[in-house]
Amino acid sequence: MRTVSVIGIGAGSPEFLTLQAISGLRHARAVFALDKGDTKADLLALRQHIIDTHSPSTPLYSITDPERDRNPDNYQAEVIRWHKQRAALLAEAIRTHSGENDTIAFLVWGDPSLYDSTLRIIEHMETYENLNMNVQVIPGITAIQVLTAAHKLLLNRIGEAIHITTGRNLKTTSAHNRRNCVVMLDGANAWLENFSDNTYIYWGAYLGTEHQVLRAGYVKDIGEELAELKKQLRTTHGWIMDTYLLRELDEHA
Repeated sequence: MRTVSVIGIGAGSPEFLTLQAISGLRHARAVFALDKGDTKADLLALRQHIIDTHSPSTPLYSITDPERDRNPDNYQAEVIRWHKQRAALLAEAIRTHSGENDTIAFLVWGDPSLYDSTLRIIEHMETYENLNMNVQVIPGITAIQVLTAAHKLLLNRIGEAIHITTGRNLKTTSAHNRRNCVVMLDGANAWLENFSDNTYIYWGAYLGTEHQVLRAGYVKDIGEELAELKKQLRTTHGWIMDTYLLRELDEHA
């Protein structure tokens, strides 16, 4: 039976890999990845850079990522359909480029347990593609950790919870949960929705890479400027990954 190592590689720097992650990569017969096209070629290049740094003899096989509807009537159903299609393509590539007793790897940005689809896709490969694998997960440094370190922040506050959500779900997040709220996967500028005079934002893009950009300030003061910056950065690089913390800085903070 194949063994698949799902390796968290951190937020972009080869220096973020743990010793366990490096060992897992070096034991892999091959690494598999989805190629998201020219607009996100940097992401595939960063994976190759990590392999070249820590295990240069390990081949990387990339599979063209299938298209998906970005504005479907049923978001959940469309994502499930897309994941099944990804699973079919990856299963075919794995059978072609590895043996039944090989160890293979997927390199996951940040940590495999946080807003990543790799483990779901592996489940689909096992369920729908009859590709049986022994799965091992190696944790990694998340973008949240890199964000708080870059801004020199404590993520938690005394007596308060930490809420983690997506840009899509921020507008329905309660005021209580927005008091100390990390936002990921924001395809737009969700910080501009329902902020108060006391909402402070700690923002970072391309965290852990040579293109890292940081900003911090009250949303009422820098929110629009930040939205314009994000637009410019996306134009410059062809893609953007940003993560931010929204925090209410009031007399009760």
